[in-house]
Amino acid sequence: MESYDVIVIGSGQGGNPLAHTLADRGRRVALVEREHLGGTCVNYGCTPTKTMVASARIAHYARRAADFGVHAGPVTVDLAAVVRRKQQMVEQWRSGQQQAVDERQTLDLYRGHARFTGPHTLDVDGAALRSEQIVIDVGTRPRLPEIDGIDAVEVLTNRTILELTALPEHLLVLGGGYIGLEFGQMFRRFGSRVTIIDRNARILRREDEDVTDALHEALAEEGIAFRLGAKAQKIEATESGFALTLEGAAEPIDASHLLAATGRIPNTDDLGLQAAGIETDDRGFIRVDARLRTSVEGVWALGDVTGGPAFTHLSFDDHFIVLDDLDDAANPRTTDDRLTPYAVYTDPELGRVGLTEREAKEQGYACKVGSIPMEKVARAKERGETAGLMKIVVDAETDRILGAAVLGPEGGELVQLFTTAMRAGAPWTVFRRAVYIHPTLAEGFYALMENVEDRD
Repeated sequence: MESYDVIVIGSGQGGNPLAHTLADRGRRVALVEREHLGGTCVNYGCTPTKTMVASARIAHYARRAADFGVHAGPVTVDLAAVVRRKQQMVEQWRSGQQQAVDERQTLDLYRGHARFTGPHTLDVDGAALRSEQIVIDVGTRPRLPEIDGIDAVEVLTNRTILELTALPEHLLVLGGGYIGLEFGQMFRRFGSRVTIIDRNARILRREDEDVTDALHEALAEEGIAFRLGAKAQKIEATESGFALTLEGAAEPIDASHLLAATGRIPNTDDLGLQAAGIETDDRGFIRVDARLRTSVEGVWALGDVTGGPAFTHLSFDDHFIVLDDLDDAANPRTTDDRLTPYAVYTDPELGRVGLTEREAKEQGYACKVGSIPMEKVARAKERGETAGLMKIVVDAETDRILGAAVLGPEGGELVQLFTTAMRAGAPWTVFRRAVYIHPTLAEGFYALMENVEDRD
């Protein structure tokens, strides 16, 4: 049995930097990965999808070229070439991850599937490993919906849809969340007919209605069809693809391809957690405290497998929390300390941080709210990208910023300005008479702050 100071299971965006840093500090580390280095983000998530989103945006700009006095001619998309570009980007990141492992003399890479055989022992495809400190970063995988007949048709996931080289004639997307919307708009811009179905009455149901209504309108203007408040009942294979029957609908929807974007499940069912005594919740996610400690002393879990928001930047931040705990830091970071911004990479792009207006009111805050449409932002008008809005939610008693949303060009970049102010505990008024570069998108904050008012 091989003994290590620390064993890291999974090479995602938390596991990789953790293993590298510990090895750099002289600890003997084992990194276990059953597939590709880099985890979901590098291989099937952020890197490939945003690379393909960029291609879709170029196609969209090309079709709009005449609006700007530029004549580009008919626009066609070579999906196979788009996928090749995506794969080149993925391979660059993978090779960089491999190089980072190779450069560290005290870091051993085990390629295989890890299973606990005890609280501090593992079997990796026949290799027996032991450590008093083990970190789990095994991530999640797509959850397929339970629909009568779904086993009779090919169901695409966020992973397999990235490998398509022929454009779907009609892509039906189950799920109106982040993944469904991003892929739906991407393939619409590539040239597919797209229908998005969700059982909720609106897309991105956790966001404020004014935000989701504006995004819905923008996507619909590009030709995406929506069937909301609809429950899939039955799927039947056809010569051209399949037919999906919705509960209560008179006619089924015929489509060529089906993408399931209906949630994720943790990769814990074949990890041997029971042999280690590691507790999970009823969905299989590993239970952790604010320091990411599991129910077993000396074992931590980080990233998506803990059931928190599934964002790469949170997985990366998790590794700092574990490092502090491993080092017995005097003032350790915890999950209670952090503020989480995030983005939805549609166009317009949604950047969000903190509480929505609805959440703030539900928590009992007396709120001030400011909101302006993007068409009031000079730079957005000059760019011809006026869909969306800016919104800020303020605690009326303290003037502290409770949350913000920027739905518009570079929304994910702009919202981080609010994140910084919120982390500093600054009042919303720091933005009110600030000097903004003209013309910039951030200049829209001036008009936004002039619209902050009490909201019952």
